[in-house]
Amino acid sequence: MDSSLAQHRQQFPALSTQCYFNYGGQGPMPQGAIAEISSGHEYMQTHGPFSNTVNAWAHQQMQQVRGAIAAELQISPTTLTLTENVTVGCNIALWGLDWQAGDHILLSDCEHPGVVGIVRELARRFDLAVSICPLLSTLNHGDPVQAIAQHLRPETRLVVISHILWNTGQVLPLAEIVALCHGYAGRRGQVRVLVDAAQSVGVLPLDLGAIAADFYAFTGHKWLCGPAGIGGLYVSPNALADLRPTFIGWRGVTKDAQGNPIDWLPDGRRFEVATSDVPLYGAMSEAIATHQRWGSTADRYRRICHLSRLLWEGLAKLPQVSCLRTAPPEAGLVSFQLADGGHAQAVQTLEQNGFLLRMLLYPDCIRACVHYFTLESEIERLLGAIAHLVR
Repeated sequence: MDSSLAQHRQQFPALSTQCYFNYGGQGPMPQGAIAEISSGHEYMQTHGPFSNTVNAWAHQQMQQVRGAIAAELQISPTTLTLTENVTVGCNIALWGLDWQAGDHILLSDCEHPGVVGIVRELARRFDLAVSICPLLSTLNHGDPVQAIAQHLRPETRLVVISHILWNTGQVLPLAEIVALCHGYAGRRGQVRVLVDAAQSVGVLPLDLGAIAADFYAFTGHKWLCGPAGIGGLYVSPNALADLRPTFIGWRGVTKDAQGNPIDWLPDGRRFEVATSDVPLYGAMSEAIATHQRWGSTADRYRRICHLSRLLWEGLAKLPQVSCLRTAPPEAGLVSFQLADGGHAQAVQTLEQNGFLLRMLLYPDCIRACVHYFTLESEIERLLGAIAHLVR
């Protein structure tokens, strides 16, 4: 093992006790981020949690994390709304549009239940049409862009898709999908695109300005290995005028001389509501900095792809095991099936032996996740454990 990687891994306490393959669920925090949470709370309580000193510090923490996240995504900090997680970001975008009866929302068949649930309630309240585009079938054959094109309608107002499908690991050609939707002449004008980016931020090198998605919702607690409770929503400058705040609080409004709200802030902060757990911001900034000290987003992505290929190739050689993808993965998610099923029991047995993976219901499979600091030796050990299960 490279000595620099070994030293880097020592910053992640969880990696010393198990072989971790669950980054798609939640990433382990580096020690520096854990320390930021503790020191942040100590600072607040020492100086008074609601004092001029702490308020100034909180503002600085918000500015710092906004800048750190914006740099990772290659966006202006003004386009970023700080949220708690992906689902909150999706809620902001979905509830903030001016829906009219008969408007159509297009989902893929690989979206997370949280997002599907929001869309179903929107459809019920506003008499919207919802349809499902089959993208699971394009994992190994077919064209996802063409599949979406065949399901657009004159009434389509919004397409909701993931950048990386959380169950199969397929990386969608997002820029091409966005271009298709923006070029489609619908009844309400340009078709907007909301992206669930739960599995892409912290994995892919991103330039959201070039991709041109309208809404891009993500979290910090998965591949960025930050604390649970902080995420973000990117709203493109072109889409901002279409979106109205649903939840409104003091953080998102301008005020008159008497402190009364008079308008929304002109940028992404308008969707932020009220008090947050400020020490999480410092932890998120430190988690991002930890990754950056190892390498660039491109460096990290190259190693993720190298490691996922090793795992995929090893699984493909095992009898009674089949990977969902028939080609090497393009990201860190590797989903596979056992010939005799029993995926839940297999995941439980693996965890008892120090290997943390996840079982998924649709498609029925096991999902393993590799990050840039996963070791080749960990992959070899996991393959050995799976081979023992299926022998």
